[in-house]
Amino acid sequence: MEKLSGLSHLFMTIFLHNFATFMVIPAITDVTMAALCPGRDECSLAIYISGFQQAIIGLGSLVMMPLVGNLSDKHGRKALLTVPMTLTIIPLAILAYSRTRSFFYAYYVLKSLTAMFCEGSVHCLALAYVADNVPEGRRASAFGILSGIGSCAFVCGTLSTRFLPTASTFQVATAMAMLSAVYMRIFLPDSIINDNLSTPIISRGKLDGIVNPDEESDKKMQMFKTMPSIEDMLALLKSSLTFSQAAIVSFFSNLADVGLHASLLYYLKARFHFNKDQFADLMVIAGVTGTISQLILMPILAPALGEERLLSIGLFFNCAQIIFYSVAWSFWVPYAAAVFSLFYVFSQPCIRSIVSKQVGPSEQGKAQGVISGVGSFANVASPLVFSPLTALFLSETAPFYFPGFSIMCVGFASMIAFVQSLMIRAVHPISSQRAGNCNYMEA
Repeated sequence: MEKLSGLSHLFMTIFLHNFATFMVIPAITDVTMAALCPGRDECSLAIYISGFQQAIIGLGSLVMMPLVGNLSDKHGRKALLTVPMTLTIIPLAILAYSRTRSFFYAYYVLKSLTAMFCEGSVHCLALAYVADNVPEGRRASAFGILSGIGSCAFVCGTLSTRFLPTASTFQVATAMAMLSAVYMRIFLPDSIINDNLSTPIISRGKLDGIVNPDEESDKKMQMFKTMPSIEDMLALLKSSLTFSQAAIVSFFSNLADVGLHASLLYYLKARFHFNKDQFADLMVIAGVTGTISQLILMPILAPALGEERLLSIGLFFNCAQIIFYSVAWSFWVPYAAAVFSLFYVFSQPCIRSIVSKQVGPSEQGKAQGVISGVGSFANVASPLVFSPLTALFLSETAPFYFPGFSIMCVGFASMIAFVQSLMIRAVHPISSQRAGNCNYMEA
C-alpha cells in the first residue's frame, strides 16, 4: 500500500487530465453535426471527416508512441508528460471560444496535429511511471487502479457534460486541462532518480549559461541513437512469444475499440435520435461499472485468476457488448449493453501488466511505447475500414437494411482478440530472469 500511496500525485494528474478530455466526448458529435450538417440526424460527411481525423492521429501516434516511451526512459517521465498535457489545451480552447464552422475547422486541424503526439502518450507514460514504482507481483492491480482512476474521471466528466450547456462544457474542459498540467509540474516527482538512467533535457550547463558545442553535438547524436528504429521494435516484439501474442491482442482489441467509438455515437443518433444528454447517460453507466470493476473487483481477481484469464474474460464481454449494440432493437438496449463494461475493462490493464513483465526495469517506457504504437496502427486501419461501412449502412443507399452492420464487423475484430488471448500462457517474467542473472554474475 505504501508504494500505491506514493502514486497519489500521478493518480490526481491522470484524473484531472482525463476529466478534461473525456467530458467533451458526448458533446463533440453534436458540435460536428451542427457545424457540417445543421438540423440533420445522419451525415456521411461528419462520419468520414471524423474517421479521417482518427486515421491521421493514429498514423502520427504509430510513429510517436515508441519514441515517447523510449525518450522517457532516458529523460524521465515527467519531462515527457509536460508536452502532451500542454498541447491538449489548445484545441479545447478553440471550441471553448466558439463552435461555428470556421472555428470547428480550426479545431479539427489543430486537434489532428496535436493528437498525433498527445493521443495515448499520457496514458503510456503513466503506465511506465507505475511500472517504475510498483513491484512485478502487484503491477496488474496497480494498472487496474490507474485505469479505475481514468474510469472515475470518465464518469465525472461525462456526468458534468450531462448538466452543462455545450459552451460551458468546453470552457470547463479547457480549465481542467490547464489545471492538470500545472498540478503535474508542481507536485509530481519524477520516477527515475538514478543519474545513470536519467538525462535531463535541459542540462546544468544550459541552466548556467555555459554551452559546450562539442558536448551538445555529442548529446544530439546520442539522442538520435536512442530513438527506436523499426528493427528495435521488431526485436522487442520477437523477444518473447508472450510479448508478441500480447501485441496481436492489443492490435485487434484497439481495432475494435476505435471502430466502435468512431461509429457508435453516429449510429445511435441516426437509429434512436440520441443527443448529448443520452450519450452522456450511456457513458456514465459504462464509466460507473468500469470504475467499480477496476477499483474493487480487479485487485481481488487479478492475483486469484492471473492476468491471462482476466484478459480473456474482459475480451469475451467486450465482444458480447458490441454485438448487442449492433442488433439493438430498442433505445434501452444500448444502456443494458453498457453494463458489460463491468468485465470488459479488465482487458487493457491486463495487456499492459503482461507486457511489463516481459522486459527489464530500464525498458518499461520502450515496451509500453511499442504496445501503444501497435494500438496506434490499429487506430489508422480501423477508421479506414469501419467509417465507410458506417456511412454506407446508415444511408439510404445501403445494400440491405442493417444499420448496425459496421458495428457487427467491429465485434468480429474483438472476437479475434479474444481467441488470441486464449493462447497466451503465463511464463516466468523476463525481468525477473534478468535480475536473477545479474545476481548470479555478482556472486
